[in-house]
Amino acid sequence: MTLCLRGAYDCDMPSSNKVWSGYLLSLGYKRYLLPESCPDCYTVKDFCADHKHGSYLLSIGNHVVTAISGNYYDAWDSGNETPVNVYTMESL
Repeated sequence: MTLCLRGAYDCDMPSSNKVWSGYLLSLGYKRYLLPESCPDCYTVKDFCADHKHGSYLLSIGNHVVTAISGNYYDAWDSGNETPVNVYTMESL
């Protein structure tokens, strides 16, 4: 099922967290909750420094960042943002 069809099935936009998250989980991705303890929040940069191998999707509120081999890829510099969930096909 494509992401757009999943959105139609869920009666929501494909970009909504519920839809894309459900889609990834249906493909076999695993979701892990990340700690949100501040003032020493775990940032996207911190995650990438700790995960030099593998591919991940980091959920930041209503936004998603891709992390591959210790680098993050986004339309803007989200390195100081605090991810809430990480999705991956392999266990952390």
